Amino acid sequence: MTASPVLVLLDHAPDGSLRPPVRELLTLARDLAGDAGVHGVWAGGEDLVPALPVLAAQGVTTVHRLVTDADVHLSAVLADGLEAATAASGASLLLLVSSFDNKETAARLAVRTGAGVVTDVDGLTLEDGRVVAHKTVLAGTWTTRCAVTAPHAVVTVKANAVTAQDAAAPSSPQVVDLPVEARAGSTRVRLVERTEHAASGRPDLGSANVVVVGGRGTEGDFAVVEELADVLGGAVGATRVATDEGWIGHDAQIGQTGVTVSPRLYVGAGVSGAVHHRGGMQASGTIVAVNSDPDAPIFEIADFGVVGDLFTVLPQAAAELRRLRG
Repeated sequence: MTASPVLVLLDHAPDGSLRPPVRELLTLARDLAGDAGVHGVWAGGEDLVPALPVLAAQGVTTVHRLVTDADVHLSAVLADGLEAATAASGASLLLLVSSFDNKETAARLAVRTGAGVVTDVDGLTLEDGRVVAHKTVLAGTWTTRCAVTAPHAVVTVKANAVTAQDAAAPSSPQVVDLPVEARAGSTRVRLVERTEHAASGRPDLGSANVVVVGGRGTEGDFAVVEELADVLGGAVGATRVATDEGWIGHDAQIGQTGVTVSPRLYVGAGVSGAVHHRGGMQASGTIVAVNSDPDAPIFEIADFGVVGDLFTVLPQAAAELRRLRG
């Protein structure tokens, strides 16, 4: 697979800027592709110009811009586009950011092309010409290695799995328009409405480097959780109990039935560490737990634990961080 380019789906915001995890994918793709180079896929009508400096710094050689009258926000239509881009580029490996939408698209693409799919990957290597994906399973208790035996591989990679680095020398990406005719079956579903979340000023929960999470122990008061998150430049998450109680929106829920996160730093405040929550955060780099119950299960997996009142500990931590930063 090293003899062909590596293809990367360029997830981007409405203003045309690349989502932060895409730089990580491009770094990984560059290491795997070698001299074959890295190609990108641009889906949607947003302006590509804002992303070009980042793509150049990452050494991307070619960007395939999908041109279609169909709605690429539909997973079936996007799968049509990725199938066309894979054929046009000659790539045998396609990388996507691990998200609900992208995993659905990857599954559709695999059914059509016979590609091997691995999702929620946190490491990727080439061994004897095969793509070998590394991922945690069973609520983060096991680390597995999955070799793709099919000629083509489609892999979704968790955010923060790779440290993004620019290429040794920048490139001049060539933008190529790729006409795509969606299959009849791909447009049977129609997107009626799309609502953007109100901007919070915080990073996206699924891709944040730092996540501060509030649980039952907050008793509905997330003010200190949000304060510490803002000091750390992180995202705010919650347990299922907190979202079920209506203390915070369900889009903040972390766990097996919510968002899976793998930040470099996870801070759990008033979080007991139930198994369904641990399944969504156990792959975090460093886990810090603050809980008044010394027997809370989260202390079993925490790298650092503080037995204390979160309403005392978190404000003190935020104040000390501000002091250290001057």
